[in-house]
Amino acid sequence: MPIRHCIVHLIEKKPDGSPAVLHARDTELAESQAIENLLADLNESYNAKQGKAWGYFHDESGAFPFSGWLAQYLENAQDFTAFSRQAVEHLQKLMEESNLSTGGHVLFAHYQQGMTEYLAIALLHHSEGVAVTDSLDVTPAKHLDLGQLHLAARINLSEWRNNKQSRQYISFIKGKNGKKVSDYFRDFIGCQEGVDAPGETRTLLKAFSDFVESEDLSEDETRAKTSALVDYASSQARLGEAITLEELSGLIDEDRPKAFYDHIRNKDYGLSPEIPPDKRTLNQFRRFTGRAEGLSISFEAHLLGSRIEYDEAQDTLIIRQLPTQLKDQLKRNKD
Repeated sequence: MPIRHCIVHLIEKKPDGSPAVLHARDTELAESQAIENLLADLNESYNAKQGKAWGYFHDESGAFPFSGWLAQYLENAQDFTAFSRQAVEHLQKLMEESNLSTGGHVLFAHYQQGMTEYLAIALLHHSEGVAVTDSLDVTPAKHLDLGQLHLAARINLSEWRNNKQSRQYISFIKGKNGKKVSDYFRDFIGCQEGVDAPGETRTLLKAFSDFVESEDLSEDETRAKTSALVDYASSQARLGEAITLEELSGLIDEDRPKAFYDHIRNKDYGLSPEIPPDKRTLNQFRRFTGRAEGLSISFEAHLLGSRIEYDEAQDTLIIRQLPTQLKDQLKRNKD
């Protein structure tokens, strides 16, 4: 993971309305194994976070100047240190306006993975711990607590520059509990949500369920294709990468690698060629299937306990809200 530029600034701020004090670094950090380890750990923690949103920049303006500064840096109009200083001063101002915000170390890292360039920005905090010294004394020690990562964003610089129509080149951690204390950080980046990751993932799983039904597959074939989808989508979620529909289609059916992709396009589910996976939605998805003596039953696991009830003692399933197509057939048969 080549790191092109990296710098850390410090903003001291308590969530009590007190002024935010900036301690800005004058030069970027030199390459080191410690920096590489930090960025690797940061990416691992960030990728594991649930509740991320995907979006794109607001138009550059006085309220949202960050994208303009970033463009100047990428066009070599200013260096990385000057860009990060402008950005962190803007963050300091927004942090002062947000009484609930807390300061911390602000990391800016421009790095590359494969052919793709990224900019990661994160507000880092410390935890108190203990360490054993060379003389075998026990002493208090601070360490960066990446498990408590609440304010961070990652910008796919390559996609931003090369795909002007994209609405998902920025990902950021969403806050919780109503009006979010993290709103100021999203505004600092100048980002607006462009893709509903849980909704897109649910639509993908619905398209897959429809595809499996239309193919009239055996139980083993259905299970294998479901595993292929969930394994691939979960892997992409761990890596912080999008699901590529064409790649997924090839994994689901190696003999007919375009079959699932064509199904999605022909049925017009409205999915983009690449969609961000939502881990929570994926974790809920598993199919129960069974077939015997002219009876075929298949449903998603999350429906059990809501629309579908299983009575083990009576060996029965109770199904509510039957599909419209099935109800129509039953009505016609009754007539």
